[in-house]
Amino acid sequence: MGARHLICCLAVLLLVSGCTKKQPVETSEGNLSSGQNVTQAPTDGTGMTGAYPPGSEAQLVAEIGDRVFFGYDQYDLTPQARTTLENQSKWMKTYPNVNLMVEGHADERGTREYNLALGEKRAMAVRNYLIANGVESGRVQTISYGKERPAVLGSDETSWAQNRRGVSVVQ
Repeated sequence: MGARHLICCLAVLLLVSGCTKKQPVETSEGNLSSGQNVTQAPTDGTGMTGAYPPGSEAQLVAEIGDRVFFGYDQYDLTPQARTTLENQSKWMKTYPNVNLMVEGHADERGTREYNLALGEKRAMAVRNYLIANGVESGRVQTISYGKERPAVLGSDETSWAQNRRGVSVVQ
């Protein structure tokens, strides 16, 4: 059912995008040159382009980043993860009506129960860091999926590294 819905949405999107008209562009000589699109992304004063609905998951993913990664059998935040989460906390302060669900994930190694517990520790590490950076605790919930929802299929270190993650999902 979900795949059919996705395919239908993509088909409609392709149809609509094929119907757009190209706008003329003013060149440096003051002439208009047809066949070129004018695209200037508005800014909202925060450095964000405004290309996505403000406070949306699409904006979080594209402009801030929605996930952080963990080492094998770890739930400590890396310096890169801390930077991402600091940016997420600033974004959350900009949009006070936005809430997050933090998903904790693990790679396929280990038992189901162990990975659910590890995923919970990872989600809580993300939540606690956001709260420590000024996000109200009631705005951040957690859930653990353990190894049940891999981002990448595969039984190699590259795949496993992508699956050891915490993902912030806009509610």
